[in-house]
Amino acid sequence: MADVLLALDRGDIAFLTLLDRSAAFDTVDHATLLKRMEISYGLKGTLLSWFRSYFTGRKQSVQFNNARSLPTLVLFGVPQGSVLGPILFLLYTADLLRLVEQFHLYFHLYADDTQIYGFSAPSAALELQNRVSVCVAEVSLWMCSTNLIQPRRRSVGSLRAVY
Repeated sequence: MADVLLALDRGDIAFLTLLDRSAAFDTVDHATLLKRMEISYGLKGTLLSWFRSYFTGRKQSVQFNNARSLPTLVLFGVPQGSVLGPILFLLYTADLLRLVEQFHLYFHLYADDTQIYGFSAPSAALELQNRVSVCVAEVSLWMCSTNLIQPRRRSVGSLRAVY
């Protein structure tokens, strides 16, 4: 975030929003991801079929001490602890970056955490604050539409924004 430090050195102000999407890797919708892989990234034929088979029929169970639950189909999420999991999550959330860019703001990503920020001259602080606020509201709607967060009344869901 050297660009923020450079802006502050110039006398500009900066707004930073930290988005913490808890358990976001577990909420990836397989059908939506497969559709994005086909439409946005042009994956077709055998490759898309391989990914479809990778998601279809996966089961998981939980073991604690000597007790094990019954296997249950995994309908959402990308495998964690694999090389493929983070890449699939990035493919699933790439539209978020384009959304942030529409507001002429910047972003940094790390796993399922996102930082959205911008800077301006002090005289334009109110305009920047409004742009960041509208962007965060749009990001919240986008995350609800992609199942990355669940909407709750009077809040932005499980998305926590810090200004």
